[in-house]
Amino acid sequence: MTEERDIGLPARRAAIDIVSSALARRSGMDEALSRSGFRNLDPRDRGFAMALAMAVLRRLGPIELALDARLAKPPPEAVRNILRIGVAQAFLMDTPAFAAVTTSVDLAASHSSTRAFKGLVNGVLRGLLRDPPKLDDPDNLCPPWLYARWIAAYGADAARAMAALIAQEPATDLTPRDAADAEAQAQALEAQVLPGLTLRTARKGDVAAWPAYGEGRWWVQDASAAIPARLLEAGPGMSALDLCAAPGGKTLQLAAAGAQVVALDRSAARLKRVDENLARMGLTAETIAADAGEWDDARAFDTVLLDAPCSATGTYRRHPDVLWAARPGDVAALAAVQSRLLDSAAGRVKPGGRLVYCVCSLEPEEGEAQVAAFLSRRGGFAIEPAVPGEAGAPEASLRPDGTLRLLPHHRPGGQDGFYVARLKRES
Repeated sequence: MTEERDIGLPARRAAIDIVSSALARRSGMDEALSRSGFRNLDPRDRGFAMALAMAVLRRLGPIELALDARLAKPPPEAVRNILRIGVAQAFLMDTPAFAAVTTSVDLAASHSSTRAFKGLVNGVLRGLLRDPPKLDDPDNLCPPWLYARWIAAYGADAARAMAALIAQEPATDLTPRDAADAEAQAQALEAQVLPGLTLRTARKGDVAAWPAYGEGRWWVQDASAAIPARLLEAGPGMSALDLCAAPGGKTLQLAAAGAQVVALDRSAARLKRVDENLARMGLTAETIAADAGEWDDARAFDTVLLDAPCSATGTYRRHPDVLWAARPGDVAALAAVQSRLLDSAAGRVKPGGRLVYCVCSLEPEEGEAQVAAFLSRRGGFAIEPAVPGEAGAPEASLRPDGTLRLLPHHRPGGQDGFYVARLKRES
């Protein structure tokens, strides 16, 4: 039995590293996934480590409450992380209760900094097994400061419905390259066809092994993320500029519609992924590494899409770490960046052209307030209202002014949270 537990410790250490890094900083999870402790695991153990880390992050709030109720004083963070994964194994995964406890005690015993706490780990976890905690209360799933913001912006019922989705693993959404191919791909992928022709599948595992991936007949893109590009109504003969383009889903949409696309992103490394996806899909676009606010190019475009840098709180269904890595000051700091980029984007729209501004944020300062401030300081633009159901958006997401506030619970099964505004420049 000891040998079996030893085999599993590297995967559990990798899970702890993912959780610790994700809670420390916004890019922490990606950094942890690139480290050798995770990459050198065999595929099965990598899958276990990732599933364990995500189980912790999806229910971190209730896990913290359960631990605090049994701890007389806060232990070192390394010990708390061992307890976090112990709780997740015992109550959220298929790990037998005895293995959840013994492997956690073994982890504590394996390092000098935590060895003195192995009795504490054993006692806390065994106590929780005797009196199981409640880990699914929506009121505890979100950081309190952020939950209070959602209640203030959308009301208690909406905030609770949004928070309930934190604990749920989402399905995978796909965008077909050709609309006429959507039904065929839905059958091959055992997917549901959503309004707007997004495909939603419950398939798991490596998407590169799914049917028609290598043929470039679809790409991964959340149902909400596919809506902004559709609102531009770009087509053959039209020029399109995609600002802050990486990872490239919207660029692919515009290119698949037949537009002549320029995709701009400040990260050359992230643009490489855009180029790879374009090649796989058999599509073309001009990709440029530059700051969207300082790009020195005199061209004007029929359609401009700005998916601005934001707090990304709307992506929590797939990235629950964004909720815990976010800080109250982030929203104000990012709002200043968004304002600068929105002014720059507006200057690149041809007379009579369209500008779509969007953010994958649930915070009004990054969405509604940005567009209101833009319209008050700059003439020549007006909101071009979306109509009910346009671009596959749920009707519940349509605001009175014609912009979209896509809340996660507006679609059965969930969707990313987005704000989207379509603006028209005067001729």
